[in-house]
Amino acid sequence: MKILQVITSLRTGGAEKLVIDLVPRLREKGNQIDVALFDGIDTPFKHRLKECGCKVYDLGHSMYSPMCIFKLIPLMKLYDVVHTHNTSSQLYAAIANKFVHTKLVTTEHSTNNRRRSNRLFYYLDQWMYKQYDHIVCISDKAKDNLISYLGKKTNNIVTIYNGVDVEFFQQAKPNMEWRKDSKPFVIVMVASLHWQKDQDTVIKSLAYLPKDDFEFWIVGDGNRKWELQHLIENLKVESIVKFWGIQSDIAEILHTADVVIMSSHFEGLSLSSIEGMSVGKPFIASDVDGLHEIVKDAGLLFPHQDAEALSKILLHLRQDKEYSKQVADTCYEKAKQYDISKMVGAYDSLYKSLK
Repeated sequence: MKILQVITSLRTGGAEKLVIDLVPRLREKGNQIDVALFDGIDTPFKHRLKECGCKVYDLGHSMYSPMCIFKLIPLMKLYDVVHTHNTSSQLYAAIANKFVHTKLVTTEHSTNNRRRSNRLFYYLDQWMYKQYDHIVCISDKAKDNLISYLGKKTNNIVTIYNGVDVEFFQQAKPNMEWRKDSKPFVIVMVASLHWQKDQDTVIKSLAYLPKDDFEFWIVGDGNRKWELQHLIENLKVESIVKFWGIQSDIAEILHTADVVIMSSHFEGLSLSSIEGMSVGKPFIASDVDGLHEIVKDAGLLFPHQDAEALSKILLHLRQDKEYSKQVADTCYEKAKQYDISKMVGAYDSLYKSLK
């Protein structure tokens, strides 16, 4: 089948990661999979797609420009299925399809979003989702929340869990160049620095911990960096927080740390969390939608924004190596339930059902 993935850009993020993981594996199954970007800025993700032989169309506009609709119309005609990710891609492809009439699939990457609190967007969303042959939610909670938002249950809303290459992450090796000093207990969080994420609580938890014993690595970038820096300065923890920016060797970084964390206000089904559970390290997460579902009975959950409760968990892991290993082993077993092969097979079957 000829399938076009449409996404706003290939910067960092869960939707972007799903696309670059999905495309080469679906191509191996005999499909022609190409990608259209609203903002075609060069990124490591974009280069990875080109290396696998995928066509990458740069529509040459900002992520929100309606001009993308006119670029999509002739492009969508070339494909059997158009699969969209992120809000503007979802909407603009739905409008373009009024002139094309191809099969449409979209993926809901989160359990919630800001537009659902605005009544004006509700009516637009009602129309938009009706244009899609299938709506894929990346967790059961995301599906339940979407059905509740739309006010009705339909057969075209399905769940396909996100997946990662668990074996790749499990077999990676630590890079001790990252870690000159073996004494601090290193906490790492891989996530964008945007409003949905909650690095703030991890930073605040450091105020309850012995400074010489802990270090927090922030991997990612975004528009909240200055806010986080201001918080760090106010709490006087500058010496034990490191910003590493966007990195490509995530598996090595996770192996180099002592514990992996995802502190967030909500998630869909966090790929970064599954990656973190795959590396043989204890994994900690906020007890919120999209994280509770995958972490329960495996990793450790702390109440949303409760820095003191988080600090107690970190101290326990630091002091009890046997307990830490037990949590890490359980996390790895849970991660195997989300192996990427299951996700790829489910999407391939979904596309074929549209023939």
